[in-house]
Amino acid sequence: MFGSTNRSTLNSHHMSAAEFTSDFYGLTNMLNAFAYNLTKNSDDAKDLYQETAFRAMSNREKFKPGTNLKAWSFTIMKNIFINNYRKKMKANTIIDTTDNNYFLNSSKSRTIGNAAESDILIKELHKMIEDLDDGIRIPFNMHFEGYKYQEIADHMELPLGTVKSRIFFARKALKRQIEAHYGTSLRRHVAA
Repeated sequence: MFGSTNRSTLNSHHMSAAEFTSDFYGLTNMLNAFAYNLTKNSDDAKDLYQETAFRAMSNREKFKPGTNLKAWSFTIMKNIFINNYRKKMKANTIIDTTDNNYFLNSSKSRTIGNAAESDILIKELHKMIEDLDDGIRIPFNMHFEGYKYQEIADHMELPLGTVKSRIFFARKALKRQIEAHYGTSLRRHVAA
């Protein structure tokens, strides 16, 4: 008797494959936009979305119904992107086993770019977000992480309109800080 009760309890906590697939594909536009934001290339974004969809579908049983499918899916995509980036960086590492480091020394004329400027920019933007008042920073971060307005409102025990206003004010404050700190140079940097 215990076994049958336990089995029926488990079944009530699982989504059907059709429900999961339908809910996941409802996120397609947001996931494609996020993929493009990460890769900055439409072909790479399509590949990243496809890999995310495959990984989500093949790990469907790991998703806990009642939790945030959007945040779960975005986390999968972000992790795939990071892992692919690390693999790409590792693949670009040159190991020269020649006696006089011929290959390493022969490539000195090449210019190697780095992302130091972008890393500094990201760190400065994170600092700006951290400096926001908790009242607007917390809902802004939750929204950025993929939570829906209603989920944020429930979590913070605030009216829905208040949450939307606070996120709007956070965006507005960040925009003012960015323009004050970077002026038009940021727009040129982002466009490059």
